[in-house]
Amino acid sequence: MKKTFAAMVAVATIAASLSATPAHAQRGIAAGVAAGLIGGAIVGGAIAASRPAYAAPAPVYVDEYPACRMVRERFWDGYGWRVRRYEVCN
Repeated sequence: MKKTFAAMVAVATIAASLSATPAHAQRGIAAGVAAGLIGGAIVGGAIAASRPAYAAPAPVYVDEYPACRMVRERFWDGYGWRVRRYEVCN
């Protein structure tokens, strides 16, 4: 995305500089335009290549099981089956 944006800015700059030059240009104007285009390409390339657009996150350690978990248990209370939950810690 950044490279595409930089390329579009460079094209817009070139188009603006070429359309702004008068038809009766003096000597040295073409050299200035060429130097500006080359300088813009160099600076734009340096900005686009300065850092990657995406970097993978650092690896992290994750426990396989949490230290405590909730467990469901069925039991008979004398009238019928019921379910209760309680916490089990390792």
